[in-house]
Amino acid sequence: MFGQEPGLNRFLTCLLVAASLLLIAPSRNRTSAARVASVAILSLLPMIEAPTLSSWILASLGLVLLALAAGGLLPKDPTAIPATLARFVLKIPPRSFQGAGRLMQTRALPVTARGIGTELRFWILPLILGAVFVGLFAGANPLIERALEAIDLAAILNLIDLQRLSFWLMTAGLVWILLRPKLSRRFCRRSANQDIALVPPSVISEPVLFRALILFNLLFAIQTMLDMAYLWGGMELPEGMSHAEYAHRGAYPLVITALLAALFVLVAIPRGQGGAHTRLIRVLIYVWIAQNILLCLSAILRLDLYIAAYSLTGMRVAAGLWMLLVAVGLALILLRILFDKSNAWLFAMNAASLLVVLYGVAVTNIEGIIASYNVEHSRDLDGGGAWLDIEYLASLGPAALPALDTYLARASFRQLPDFRLLTMYNIRRDLAFEVKIRSEDWRSWTWRAHRLEKHLAGPAPLD
Repeated sequence: MFGQEPGLNRFLTCLLVAASLLLIAPSRNRTSAARVASVAILSLLPMIEAPTLSSWILASLGLVLLALAAGGLLPKDPTAIPATLARFVLKIPPRSFQGAGRLMQTRALPVTARGIGTELRFWILPLILGAVFVGLFAGANPLIERALEAIDLAAILNLIDLQRLSFWLMTAGLVWILLRPKLSRRFCRRSANQDIALVPPSVISEPVLFRALILFNLLFAIQTMLDMAYLWGGMELPEGMSHAEYAHRGAYPLVITALLAALFVLVAIPRGQGGAHTRLIRVLIYVWIAQNILLCLSAILRLDLYIAAYSLTGMRVAAGLWMLLVAVGLALILLRILFDKSNAWLFAMNAASLLVVLYGVAVTNIEGIIASYNVEHSRDLDGGGAWLDIEYLASLGPAALPALDTYLARASFRQLPDFRLLTMYNIRRDLAFEVKIRSEDWRSWTWRAHRLEKHLAGPAPLD
């Protein structure tokens, strides 16, 4: 792993950690650990596709769940898993400092290491005095002096790689935390049927809630009708304003608006009080949540119009996924009120939807999709979009190679400047060389890189 490009080596290491967790699990926890092991293996599979940040998050989450199951700390109620994971993560920093402090004490060492530590401690004084005597002998005996001078201390010190040592010490610490999981204390204990309280009950009275919902629904209705007219209906915008400008200015504020609306609903309608309000208030809440979902869909459409005008980037993909998650969260709030579910259920379902999105991102070649979209819709190839950003295309890495080949194959028949084509050929050459270097080491193998190698083995674009 150390000093190597991430690839199959990361997957195999995580697989070995998972197998170790199953092996050391006490007999009373092995059944639960075996059930969770299938989930953990599923979370590791995206690392075979590519070791991206999302695949790392999924693999870490799978290993933590397996560690908690092996240690008998995984709750039976699925809605309590997010809180348990938070308690596990909060316990890691204090455990790291406490563990380092305990290792300084001989009695805190494992039984197998106590004898070694004690023996080393007994050798400190003899070695110091021995070094003094050797120095005195060297001053008195030229043969000993020459022998000591022949020792190359720099070469011996070069054998110690501090970066490698630090890397494996940190890795060992993280693996040890998984092998011996612990949870931080609860800040407050609650009964099994008690919900997580966001605010004190009845913080918003019914008359205030009724008037607020009427006002909010009217404001949101105006915004929804404007979006339906200009975005969905294709109505002409005022002179001097393009659809791209209209889309860009509203995409992100609308998502913030939806988040604030979701928070208001959670505060206004605690669990168990859904039936305490009048039917009209409940209808107003449902209509308002539906309008917020439409607001998120409008924000996604705004983003799509902006991308069509100014090309696609990783941040814009992330923004679209975030808007989708907000819309799903609003729908879950609606289900929470309808079925009188707890806030713990709501948090768990939102966490599950986030995991689904993370898994989808981990197994999807996002960089390749971005590169293909920008090439196909670029003005260079009469796609109607913006001129192709060559620097950004190169920053996407080897995943952009298929899109580069498409560009070069089609651009050779168009009247494009020679320097632009030459730049693209140079970028393709550098990226292809990067793929070739990675393919020479089995540890950096990934399924995505393997597909790129097969692509490069095919016919190259015309020079």
